[in-house]
Amino acid sequence: MRVVAEGLKFPEGPVALKSGRILVCEMQGQTLAEIEPTSGTVFRTVHCGGGPNGAAMGPDGALYVCNNGGSLWRDVRGLAVMGLPPANYEGGFIQRVELGEERVYTLYTHCDGERLRGPNDIVFDAAGGFWFTDMGKNWKRTHDHGGVYYARADGSSIQEVLFPLLTPNGIALSPDGKELYVAETLSGRIWAWPVVSPGKLGKGGNGPRGGRLVYGFGGYQLLDSMAVDAEGNICAATLLTAAISVVRPDGQLLDQVLVPGDEPFITNICFGGNDLRTAYITGSGRGRLYATEWRCPGLRLAFEL
Repeated sequence: MRVVAEGLKFPEGPVALKSGRILVCEMQGQTLAEIEPTSGTVFRTVHCGGGPNGAAMGPDGALYVCNNGGSLWRDVRGLAVMGLPPANYEGGFIQRVELGEERVYTLYTHCDGERLRGPNDIVFDAAGGFWFTDMGKNWKRTHDHGGVYYARADGSSIQEVLFPLLTPNGIALSPDGKELYVAETLSGRIWAWPVVSPGKLGKGGNGPRGGRLVYGFGGYQLLDSMAVDAEGNICAATLLTAAISVVRPDGQLLDQVLVPGDEPFITNICFGGNDLRTAYITGSGRGRLYATEWRCPGLRLAFEL
């Protein structure tokens, strides 16, 4: 495993671009940055404001960004740590970004009259709609409930599908698109629901909102965002353990790929490079992007590469 780039401002939401660059959302820097994998050169291209987090390419060639609305930040012995919302916080939102033109549009701020709080991670389906998590926000003495939403890329429709959930964070689809996976940060659990149709889920188990428990992590292991590989395994960023945990859909933990460098905030993963065999991993607290050859190709996403 090697360090591709350093000095990033809490990188999240990595996306492999057709140009060969890796795009990351700098949550603390409120920007999008493109990184040249061979040289590590960082090109900061778009200012999003707030707190850009998860991102994905859409059917129209634009980038769609989950923006949590922003946070206060502090430095703890060289580690960037996210705090409470800032005084000017108004809520979270979904953004559409035209990368070539560097134009940013706010697509959604509300659902059924309720303000989005902390949109976190996003995945497109083959129909051109997208699922996303809203983790909520931490406050001084309370925490918002979180949920899962489905929306259209043209801004015409958004619906709440699962609510409430406990800090829903990572979200992904199985290779055939028939299961939706959601990782809860604080519970350390990965849940699955059968996808009945775009925006509609069935019941797969006796968990929250009819979810099927795929895997529950022991000890104090927290989950962040995730991706799926070509074999259908769920690759979940595991905080504090500082690893990417590889879990089969049937609930078997195959591996925990540790990330070196004294970095507790391993937050996300995407696949790029030749045949999608390179995993790009964000180490957010130290501001690093890592790369390593993966055990198998990553899953080719609906509108990426």
